[in-house]
Amino acid sequence: MSVARVTEISATSQSSFEDAIKEGINRATSTLRGVEGAWVKDMNVMIDNGNIVGYKVNLAITFLLEDAQSIS
Repeated sequence: MSVARVTEISATSQSSFEDAIKEGINRATSTLRGVEGAWVKDMNVMIDNGNIVGYKVNLAITFLLEDAQSIS
């Protein structure tokens, strides 16, 4: 049996939502072990003087918890 945890992160990009999602996933997988999925909870744009200057996503990242004896 496995047990997972969900944590939320935010990521931004100046170019696109897709790039913001990729940045968030890359960061999560470089920090967390056992990442098995993610879903986009929210997307919004940052605006300055009527222009879109950034794309922001809020992600829920699911990762498996490790057994105490498997941590070394």
